Amino acid sequence: MVIGKSNHALIRPKLGRNIAVVIALLTIGAGVYSYKLFGYVFHPIIKTECDVFIGKDADIEVLKDSLVRKDALMDMKAFEFIAKKKMLSSKIKPGKYHLKKGTTGNNLVNQFIAGNQSPIVLTFNNVRFFPDLAKKVASQLMIDSVSVLKMIDDSVKMQKFGFNKYSYPAMFVPNSYEMYWTISSEHWLDRMHKEYMRFWNAQRLGQAKKLKLLPVEVVTLASIVQEEVRHTDEMSKVAGVYVNRLKRGWPLQADPTIKFALGDFTISRILIQDLKIDSPYNTYVNKGLPPGPICFPSISAVDAVLNYTHHNYLYFCANKTFDGYHAFAKSYRQHLINARAYQNELNKRRIGFKSHRK
Repeated sequence: MVIGKSNHALIRPKLGRNIAVVIALLTIGAGVYSYKLFGYVFHPIIKTECDVFIGKDADIEVLKDSLVRKDALMDMKAFEFIAKKKMLSSKIKPGKYHLKKGTTGNNLVNQFIAGNQSPIVLTFNNVRFFPDLAKKVASQLMIDSVSVLKMIDDSVKMQKFGFNKYSYPAMFVPNSYEMYWTISSEHWLDRMHKEYMRFWNAQRLGQAKKLKLLPVEVVTLASIVQEEVRHTDEMSKVAGVYVNRLKRGWPLQADPTIKFALGDFTISRILIQDLKIDSPYNTYVNKGLPPGPICFPSISAVDAVLNYTHHNYLYFCANKTFDGYHAFAKSYRQHLINARAYQNELNKRRIGFKSHRK
């Protein structure tokens, strides 16, 4: 069949209408896709404000699991779409991320790619030994306790900071410190030294000089004070007793140093045989301060030493009432009376009769 000119004229309008329809549909489809894409990228995706911790070996699946556990996302498909487009799987950086409610999908993925993490607050206190410190630090950071302890044991670092194995605990000031969760063991140790230098400002150094003590010696005395008292409001008074003894050249006769020498702070009653232990920490035998702190004393304990109470007391022992406070005495005679009263109460309560050694 031969198509005439008249037929051509009839077909052209139909083709034109069909093409226009197709174009319109494509335009609408593109618009819908663009709108959906815009929604994925620029609409809010975080519904719950939360913190997410991403380890150094985490992949995209681990990240998604973390977001699911926190119930953080409004739309997982949107997150997966943007993550794929931006190749997040090969760019995830470890860290602690604080996700704010209303964050867009685009900004969320960018946050993980850029490694824009939020700091954590590292806190440590009530610690006596380095292994305990390492565990407490590692429990709050990405590093493990073994690497922390290994870094602490680095003698080169120790000497660089100006400490020895006895005085080294004085460098670690119990407090709350803001730092990144991903900090390395070495950088954490450097940070502790900086904080120690910051802690010993001009005012504290001046107070230590008046006491004729070095900062390490102040911390050493503070560690004894902290182990002696149960109530913070008594710290400066107890510190005053020890300062009075130091000025007279007397032995400190501090029971906590005996417990440290024995390696047992659970001892409830110091026995005569304990006082004979051969140790530089035996303050019943050796005059002056022991070679280093017996724990990591609190800032309150250090400041209590620097601001010790001026009095004439030379002795103290625990109250017979077991209220956590002490009975103070200016004379040895009065001290014996106080001590006997306490010991009699110990006997009544049958405390410390069982020796802690054979």
